[in-house]
Amino acid sequence: MKLRFAGVFPYLVTPLDAQGGIKAGVLARLCDDLIKAGVHGLTPLGSTGEFAYLSREQRLRTVEITIEAAAGRVPVVQVAATSIADAVAQAKAYADAGAAGIVAILEAYFPLKDAQVESYFRAIADAVDLPVVLYTNPNFQRTDLTLDVIERLSHHRNVAGIKDASTNTGRLLSILSGCGEKIDVFAASAHIPACVMMIGGKGWFAGPACVIPRESVALYDLCRAGKWNDAMALQRRLWRINEIFARYNLAACIKAGLEEQGYPVGDPVPPQTPLTAEERKIVRAALAEVSRND
Repeated sequence: MKLRFAGVFPYLVTPLDAQGGIKAGVLARLCDDLIKAGVHGLTPLGSTGEFAYLSREQRLRTVEITIEAAAGRVPVVQVAATSIADAVAQAKAYADAGAAGIVAILEAYFPLKDAQVESYFRAIADAVDLPVVLYTNPNFQRTDLTLDVIERLSHHRNVAGIKDASTNTGRLLSILSGCGEKIDVFAASAHIPACVMMIGGKGWFAGPACVIPRESVALYDLCRAGKWNDAMALQRRLWRINEIFARYNLAACIKAGLEEQGYPVGDPVPPQTPLTAEERKIVRAALAEVSRND
């Protein structure tokens, strides 16, 4: 039987000092606070974590700190990327470090055919005896996981879910209809989580949950309880955060929000740039609005 995930999985930022060192204390405190806020898992090295800008050593250290901070209280899920050889090596290293699962995304420079895309994800699922969540984000990739490829991969013993960041909720319903119970569907911040839950989703992996964890967990609980009117009322209030974060660099935005909340996570990795003073003011106002309505 496949191991499964469910709930709210914040995509963690990667706190860095001016020399590129991981701020272990800051990351550990963030992990601990998110767990105390009720999140169901932690996901380092996603887009919010700037994984594409980190060295192999920085990635592994981030994973080790997160696993140590979680201390078995919640699953820790990682992201593997790039070529098959690199992705498999990363997945094995994170499994050895104690990860509970892998979120796998393909970073393609050249366009790839379906068979090539499938071989990438299948190789990762073959390499580790852990649940693997497929991740597709066609807005940032040269390739996508087609419905046919997703259906074929859903039969793999280790492929447990898919996180879709396409913004196309109809596509999620097609995945649910085509794969049945063989694979679980998770929203990204590009989707409206309550709507994804309503059609059968199991939760979401999203950067904004870093700065609104309690509210995100409350939304998940309302959806699980089928209290859709209350869920949509809360969703409308929280969606303002997603709208603002969609306007700017995601990592810079989440880092700015965490800085406002007292976490000295530092600036995004260059050539990315921090938010301007005016942009930080907008983020600060949005977070304050959510807090006033708690």
